[in-house]
Amino acid sequence: MIKQMNRRPLLEVHDIYAGYQQDYDILKGVSLHVKPGEIVCVIGPNGAGKSTVFKTLYGFLSVRQGRVLFNDRDVTNIRPQDALKAGITIVPQLRSVFPQMTVQENLELGMYLEKDKTRVKQRIEYILALFPRLKERARQKAGTMSGGEQRMLEIGRALMWEPRLVLMDEPSAGLAPMITRTIFQNIRRLNQEIGLTVLMIEQNARQGLAISHRGYVLELGQNSYEGTGQELLGNHEVRRAFLGGQ
Repeated sequence: MIKQMNRRPLLEVHDIYAGYQQDYDILKGVSLHVKPGEIVCVIGPNGAGKSTVFKTLYGFLSVRQGRVLFNDRDVTNIRPQDALKAGITIVPQLRSVFPQMTVQENLELGMYLEKDKTRVKQRIEYILALFPRLKERARQKAGTMSGGEQRMLEIGRALMWEPRLVLMDEPSAGLAPMITRTIFQNIRRLNQEIGLTVLMIEQNARQGLAISHRGYVLELGQNSYEGTGQELLGNHEVRRAFLGGQ
């Protein structure tokens, strides 16, 4: 793992409040940060506000109080298209591939704002080199691939824009245990090989924390615990409440 102890945060979330109704906040003062080259995992029970954090960071929900900084720039309430331009991409929880389009066509959509076709081609070649399985299936319709391959394609598409930060919303959702391990191995490999910076929500808390530099636990829309991945895995209260152990 890359050590980032002395580097300034790339993303800083300061005491944010947000929700879906005008007078009711799901997030009640959440704070976190992500340094360049880190994998940071956010865990917590259903209804804790994990997905709300992502929707707020990417501009799908409004911040009513607090600040979000990205690369020392205030991006509070940024619009989704501007988040992409700033270098933030997202891998959503629900399947987002276009099933009737090929792997290559799905990758092209990851750079729909790019007008330079040569650059798009170069990025596709780069992504296919990172994911040999996708290269084998470049002309195959995405809907005919396995769930794990589709998730791999979603990650590859998120990397097309050369993001500085990738938000991953439950990358293991709906996948068999063996495929889940492969997806986490790929995330860790990308972090080690290309320095990919990831902020991840994950219900599979044990495996998510195992590959993460640091983690946060949310409960009822507030910070509950934070620490390195290994510290949280070893914390008795975290194990008891979220990892199914004593």
